[in-house]
Amino acid sequence: MVLRPAFSRLPSIRALAPALLALGLLAGCATSSPPAAGPAPKPPKLVVFMVVDGLPMRQVLGYRDQLQPDGFRRFLDRGLWFSDAHYGHGYTVTAAGHSVMLSGAYPQRSGIIGNEWRDRQSGEPVYCTGDSQYQYIGNKTEPLAGTSPRNYKVETVGDVLRTLQPESKVIGISGKDRGAILPAGHKGTAYMFMGASGQFASSTYYMQQHPAWVEAFNAAKPADAFFGKTWAPLLKEADYARSVPDGQPWQANSGNGNKLPAVLGAGMDGPGPRFYGNILPSPFGDEITLAFARSAIEGEQLGADDKTDILSVSLSSHDYVNHAFGPESRLSHDHFLHLDRYLQGFFQYLDAKVGRDNYVALLTADHGFMDTPEWAKTQGRDAGRLPPAQVIAAINTGLSQRYGEGRWALNFSATGVLFDEALIRSKGLEPDAVYAEAKRAAEQLPGVQAAFTRAQLAGDDTATPHLAQMRKSWHPDVAAPLQIVVKPGWMLGSRIGGTTHGSPYRYDTHVPILGWGPGWLGQGEVKTPVEVADIAPTLARLLGIPAPAQAQGKPLPVPAMAR
Repeated sequence: MVLRPAFSRLPSIRALAPALLALGLLAGCATSSPPAAGPAPKPPKLVVFMVVDGLPMRQVLGYRDQLQPDGFRRFLDRGLWFSDAHYGHGYTVTAAGHSVMLSGAYPQRSGIIGNEWRDRQSGEPVYCTGDSQYQYIGNKTEPLAGTSPRNYKVETVGDVLRTLQPESKVIGISGKDRGAILPAGHKGTAYMFMGASGQFASSTYYMQQHPAWVEAFNAAKPADAFFGKTWAPLLKEADYARSVPDGQPWQANSGNGNKLPAVLGAGMDGPGPRFYGNILPSPFGDEITLAFARSAIEGEQLGADDKTDILSVSLSSHDYVNHAFGPESRLSHDHFLHLDRYLQGFFQYLDAKVGRDNYVALLTADHGFMDTPEWAKTQGRDAGRLPPAQVIAAINTGLSQRYGEGRWALNFSATGVLFDEALIRSKGLEPDAVYAEAKRAAEQLPGVQAAFTRAQLAGDDTATPHLAQMRKSWHPDVAAPLQIVVKPGWMLGSRIGGTTHGSPYRYDTHVPILGWGPGWLGQGEVKTPVEVADIAPTLARLLGIPAPAQAQGKPLPVPAMAR
């Protein structure tokens, strides 16, 4: 038997849900005299929680006129959508975003401060969902592979649901392990794409062997069907005039190349690890992920009874495309249009299989994206690349001048800097004074906007720009004592092409929150500023269960809940 983390909870208050709902509705309604709340609607049979990895809200609206009627436009035209939704934390990366969505807790509580970081005592690498106690089923498990939610210090909506209602199923699916494991929480089941085999697999944290439906999916070798398939533009050339053409020198030219059309597996003899790894940075990564999601619905009979199930599907391909080519590129533009068509087919499948009035769909993103610095420069903007080694060198130079020669700053850990604490002690120095001096040295670099010390992050200053956001990214037991924020348009990284995310700026924090399920959510655009952390308490209210214990968000202003 697999032992799962136990969470101490208040006694079940499911029977009080209608009363709690009514009280919450009064708080969330914008009118001065809200109507009397009627009985709480029956929870949906299935919650389909969708994540598009690396999708800025500006792309959703920027290509709205080219969308299909039942893909993203299902949300925009006939669903509920929040046009001013943001992340509240400052280090906006994949794992951090996925940790917030269904827990409502920022990294300052969840401990998921980044995709990877270093242990503060040993300096050894730590991966967000790494756990050497467990292995992938039927697939090789590399060091630091993501196999369990051990590092995730909070519970999710799915954890609460399964605590109160063990018959409910919670399943997380993604091209990335962290995109599957974190939304699935501690009591769900995660499946992730294996880049070496083209399969989807779970780990021994969840089970010892796959159910028959997973074995059947993998036995059919669906990934092999993409060998030799062409990623071609969906529209005529003139329709991409608003985006940057292919083949720019700053666009990564590896994997499937940086020009369309692109043939998957070109130059290869047949399907193999290199080919499978190239599926995710193409539209076909989303296609195969949604195919596996359909198999999960069929195999697990999700939404087939009155016990609400949760299916989380995190689509990873857009993140890979944006990293390689930039969100301003035609490749990103076209990928988004492919994704829109895949979503249309998936929603139509859900309508037929689960029933149009039996499920709620919510879609968001784990972070946005900055434009490629080289392209931004052509537009007259201040932009650039700041290698982490340059930051470490500048800090060591400054500290050596002040305190004597030494390798004072050792490594980056997430977006923070670790120090040689033994050296600091040997010199009889106060650590906070050393961090303050390191802050001054780092802030002299051209691409650094601010550096925040442990004392600042542990304090209560809310006036200094970006400090409150970085405080939400800083867990006192996990994160480094000096956190770096780059200037707008600058990226912290060593790569020479492509672009990234991870800042507290709007281009990285502004993401979609889109909902479908008129009976539960209502319809229309909501312009009230909201945060992704608000999704978890909203879903908990919809399901009539308590919000996750560490949630920091508040229920979204959902029109249907005010009736």
